[in-house]
Amino acid sequence: MNIVCLDLEGVLIPEIWLGVAERTGEERLTKTTRDIPVYDDLMRYRLDILEETGIGIDVIQEVIGGLDPLPGAQDFLDELRREYQVAILSDTFYEFAMPLMKKLGHPLLLCHRLEVAAGRIAGYRLRQPDPKRASVKAFHSLNYRVTAAGDSYNDVAMLEEADAGIFFCAPDNVLAEFPQYPHAETYDRLLELIEAAQ
Repeated sequence: MNIVCLDLEGVLIPEIWLGVAERTGEERLTKTTRDIPVYDDLMRYRLDILEETGIGIDVIQEVIGGLDPLPGAQDFLDELRREYQVAILSDTFYEFAMPLMKKLGHPLLLCHRLEVAAGRIAGYRLRQPDPKRASVKAFHSLNYRVTAAGDSYNDVAMLEEADAGIFFCAPDNVLAEFPQYPHAETYDRLLELIEAAQ
Protein backbone atom coordinates (compact mmCIF):
# COMPACT_ATOMS: atom_id res chain seq x y z
CA MET A 1 0.00 0.00 0.00
CA ASN A 2 1.30 3.47 -0.91
CA ILE A 3 0.80 6.75 0.89
CA VAL A 4 1.89 10.22 -0.21
CA CYS A 5 2.89 12.69 2.50
CA LEU A 6 2.80 16.37 1.56
CA ASP A 7 3.86 19.54 3.28
CA LEU A 8 1.10 22.15 3.39
CA GLU A 9 2.38 25.73 3.18
CA GLY A 10 4.24 26.39 -0.04
CA VAL A 11 2.98 23.12 -1.52
CA LEU A 12 -0.82 23.35 -1.35
CA ILE A 13 -1.52 26.73 0.25
CA PRO A 14 0.32 30.07 0.41
CA GLU A 15 2.65 30.74 3.32
CA ILE A 16 0.32 32.02 6.05
CA TRP A 17 2.94 34.17 7.77
CA LEU A 18 3.77 35.98 4.51
CA GLY A 19 0.11 36.98 4.36
CA VAL A 20 0.25 38.17 7.98
CA ALA A 21 3.39 40.19 7.23
CA GLU A 22 1.71 41.81 4.24
CA ARG A 23 -1.48 42.59 6.15
CA THR A 24 0.31 44.06 9.19
CA GLY A 25 3.33 45.61 7.48
CA GLU A 26 5.60 43.68 9.87
CA GLU A 27 8.49 42.71 7.57
CA ARG A 28 10.14 40.47 10.18
CA LEU A 29 7.24 38.02 9.82
CA THR A 30 8.29 37.22 6.24
CA LYS A 31 10.84 34.72 7.55
CA THR A 32 9.86 31.08 6.98
CA THR A 33 11.63 27.73 7.33
CA ARG A 34 13.42 28.67 4.12
CA ASP A 35 15.25 31.27 6.23
CA ILE A 36 15.28 29.73 9.73
CA PRO A 37 15.54 25.95 9.29
CA VAL A 38 14.68 24.87 12.87
CA TYR A 39 10.92 25.26 13.28
CA ASP A 40 11.05 25.72 17.05
CA ASP A 41 13.52 28.62 16.62
CA LEU A 42 11.30 30.17 13.95
CA MET A 43 8.16 30.00 16.10
CA ARG A 44 9.90 31.52 19.13
CA TYR A 45 11.08 34.34 16.84
CA ARG A 46 7.52 34.86 15.57
CA LEU A 47 5.98 34.80 19.05
CA ASP A 48 8.44 37.43 20.26
CA ILE A 49 7.36 39.68 17.36
CA LEU A 50 3.66 39.10 18.07
CA GLU A 51 4.20 39.96 21.74
CA GLU A 52 6.20 43.09 20.89
CA THR A 53 3.71 44.37 18.28
CA GLY A 54 0.46 43.24 19.90
CA ILE A 55 -0.66 41.34 16.79
CA GLY A 56 -3.41 38.99 17.98
CA ILE A 57 -4.83 35.74 16.69
CA ASP A 58 -7.84 37.62 15.29
CA VAL A 59 -5.61 39.37 12.75
CA ILE A 60 -3.94 36.11 11.75
CA GLN A 61 -7.27 34.30 11.39
CA GLU A 62 -8.63 37.19 9.32
CA VAL A 63 -5.67 36.79 6.94
CA ILE A 64 -6.21 33.03 6.78
CA GLY A 65 -9.91 33.54 6.02
CA GLY A 66 -8.91 35.43 2.88
CA LEU A 67 -6.49 32.78 1.61
CA ASP A 68 -7.24 30.14 -0.99
CA PRO A 69 -5.26 27.05 -1.97
CA LEU A 70 -2.52 27.66 -4.51
CA PRO A 71 -3.75 27.64 -8.14
CA GLY A 72 -4.11 24.02 -9.25
CA ALA A 73 -3.66 22.58 -5.74
CA GLN A 74 -7.23 21.29 -5.41
CA ASP A 75 -7.13 19.51 -8.79
CA PHE A 76 -3.70 18.04 -7.97
CA LEU A 77 -4.91 16.76 -4.61
CA ASP A 78 -8.09 15.31 -6.13
CA GLU A 79 -6.05 13.49 -8.79
CA LEU A 80 -3.56 12.21 -6.22
CA ARG A 81 -6.31 10.87 -3.94
CA ARG A 82 -7.78 8.83 -6.79
CA GLU A 83 -4.65 6.65 -6.73
CA TYR A 84 -3.09 7.00 -3.28
CA GLN A 85 -3.75 7.59 0.38
CA VAL A 86 -2.63 11.16 1.20
CA ALA A 87 -1.52 12.72 4.49
CA ILE A 88 -0.60 16.35 5.05
CA LEU A 89 2.36 16.66 7.45
CA SER A 90 2.73 20.28 8.46
CA ASP A 91 4.41 22.53 10.99
CA THR A 92 1.36 24.76 11.04
CA PHE A 93 -1.39 24.67 13.66
CA TYR A 94 -4.93 23.30 13.58
CA GLU A 95 -6.19 26.73 14.64
CA PHE A 96 -4.70 28.19 11.44
CA ALA A 97 -5.15 25.38 8.95
CA MET A 98 -8.73 24.15 9.40
CA PRO A 99 -10.43 26.82 7.22
CA LEU A 100 -8.04 25.90 4.41
CA MET A 101 -8.55 22.16 4.96
CA LYS A 102 -12.22 22.73 4.22
CA LYS A 103 -11.26 24.30 0.89
CA LEU A 104 -9.05 21.26 0.12
CA GLY A 105 -11.76 18.70 0.84
CA HIS A 106 -10.65 17.83 4.40
CA PRO A 107 -7.52 15.71 3.79
CA LEU A 108 -5.82 14.06 6.78
CA LEU A 109 -3.74 16.75 8.51
CA LEU A 110 -1.12 16.10 11.17
CA CYS A 111 0.18 19.35 12.71
CA HIS A 112 0.46 21.23 16.03
CA ARG A 113 -1.71 23.14 18.54
CA LEU A 114 -1.59 26.76 19.65
CA GLU A 115 -2.03 28.03 23.19
CA VAL A 116 -4.24 31.12 23.06
CA ALA A 117 -5.01 33.46 25.97
CA ALA A 118 -6.95 36.73 25.83
CA GLY A 119 -6.79 36.82 22.04
CA ARG A 120 -3.02 36.44 21.96
CA ILE A 121 -0.91 33.45 20.97
CA ALA A 122 0.74 32.59 24.27
CA GLY A 123 2.59 29.52 23.08
CA TYR A 124 2.30 26.30 21.14
CA ARG A 125 2.52 22.56 21.61
CA LEU A 126 4.40 20.51 19.05
CA ARG A 127 2.67 17.23 18.33
CA GLN A 128 5.93 15.37 19.00
CA PRO A 129 9.67 15.84 18.46
CA ASP A 130 10.73 15.65 14.80
CA PRO A 131 7.07 15.18 13.81
CA LYS A 132 7.44 14.75 10.05
CA ARG A 133 10.11 12.06 10.34
CA ALA A 134 8.14 10.36 13.14
CA SER A 135 4.98 10.34 11.02
CA VAL A 136 6.75 8.69 8.08
CA LYS A 137 8.25 6.11 10.47
CA ALA A 138 4.75 5.42 11.80
CA PHE A 139 3.40 4.88 8.28
CA HIS A 140 6.30 2.50 7.61
CA SER A 141 5.36 0.56 10.74
CA LEU A 142 1.91 0.10 9.15
CA ASN A 143 3.58 -1.33 6.02
CA TYR A 144 2.99 1.73 3.84
CA ARG A 145 5.44 2.70 1.15
CA VAL A 146 5.89 6.46 1.59
CA THR A 147 6.53 9.11 -1.04
CA ALA A 148 6.98 12.60 0.42
CA ALA A 149 7.04 16.09 -1.08
CA GLY A 150 7.92 19.42 0.53
CA ASP A 151 9.45 22.77 -0.22
CA SER A 152 11.84 23.70 2.58
CA TYR A 153 14.39 22.80 5.23
CA ASN A 154 11.78 21.55 7.68
CA ASP A 155 10.72 18.93 5.12
CA VAL A 156 14.15 17.32 4.74
CA ALA A 157 13.65 14.88 7.63
CA MET A 158 10.41 13.72 5.99
CA LEU A 159 12.12 13.30 2.61
CA GLU A 160 15.04 11.44 4.20
CA GLU A 161 12.77 9.00 6.01
CA ALA A 162 10.46 8.38 3.02
CA ASP A 163 11.04 5.71 0.40
CA ALA A 164 11.12 8.54 -2.14
CA GLY A 165 11.46 12.29 -1.51
CA ILE A 166 10.69 15.16 -3.86
CA PHE A 167 11.07 18.93 -3.58
CA PHE A 168 8.25 21.14 -4.90
CA CYS A 169 9.00 24.77 -5.78
CA ALA A 170 11.89 24.81 -3.32
CA PRO A 171 14.26 27.80 -3.21
CA ASP A 172 17.70 27.58 -4.77
CA ASN A 173 19.53 27.49 -1.41
CA VAL A 174 17.60 24.39 -0.32
CA LEU A 175 18.04 22.66 -3.69
CA ALA A 176 21.77 23.37 -3.68
CA GLU A 177 22.14 21.86 -0.21
CA PHE A 178 20.09 18.73 -0.99
CA PRO A 179 20.71 17.91 -4.68
CA GLN A 180 19.83 14.24 -4.17
CA TYR A 181 16.09 14.96 -4.35
CA PRO A 182 14.28 15.54 -7.65
CA HIS A 183 12.52 18.88 -8.00
CA ALA A 184 9.16 19.76 -9.52
CA GLU A 185 8.02 23.27 -10.40
CA THR A 186 4.47 22.31 -11.43
CA TYR A 187 1.78 19.99 -10.07
CA ASP A 188 1.84 17.99 -13.31
CA ARG A 189 5.55 17.34 -12.89
CA LEU A 190 5.10 16.55 -9.19
CA LEU A 191 2.45 13.98 -10.08
CA GLU A 192 4.81 12.46 -12.67
CA LEU A 193 7.60 12.16 -10.10
CA ILE A 194 5.26 10.62 -7.52
CA GLU A 195 4.05 8.07 -10.05
CA ALA A 196 7.62 7.27 -11.13
CA ALA A 197 8.60 6.66 -7.50
CA GLN A 198 6.03 3.89 -7.00
